[in-house]
Amino acid sequence: MSLAHAILAALLECSHSGYDLAKRFNGSVGFFWHASHQQIYRELSRLESAGHLSCELIEQDSRPNKKVYSITASGRSALGQWIGRPASPPPIKDELLIKVFAGHLISKTRLIEEIRRHYRQHRVNLEAYQAAVLSYGDDIGQLSRIQKCEYAALRAGVHYETSRLHWCEDAIQLLLADSG
Repeated sequence: MSLAHAILAALLECSHSGYDLAKRFNGSVGFFWHASHQQIYRELSRLESAGHLSCELIEQDSRPNKKVYSITASGRSALGQWIGRPASPPPIKDELLIKVFAGHLISKTRLIEEIRRHYRQHRVNLEAYQAAVLSYGDDIGQLSRIQKCEYAALRAGVHYETSRLHWCEDAIQLLLADSG
């Protein structure tokens, strides 16, 4: 996956300025793909040059003019082609797991505190996913296909964060039971 695909997916619902897209990233596709404002602006320019986005310049009196981007038919087609290709399971690249794997080199207390720090962050992440899932309401059967796709992706986030919380708890208990 590339940032370009994440941006195209984020623009499916409505047009956004680069600034608004960067903010929206934090609450939609940003759950699944992190990008800095600078990366987003750079990619918006590339996507516009490729014809996958159109841009409307909005003049503003008290602030700098802003560009509002919309996905084009070419962008929808490119995104659809990418979605139609098989996705590979992501490789695990987890700094914490490397630290735990070699954790015998530091004190048990320091290692457990690092795992607890991650636990707290996963708790925050889980709450964000749960809030997003709840925003879809109780009658999931009545959701549109678009909403069902979004909902399913957000539920994957709930499962992931829940799994990480359980792993953190298990690892802490294992280490606390260690006599070394």
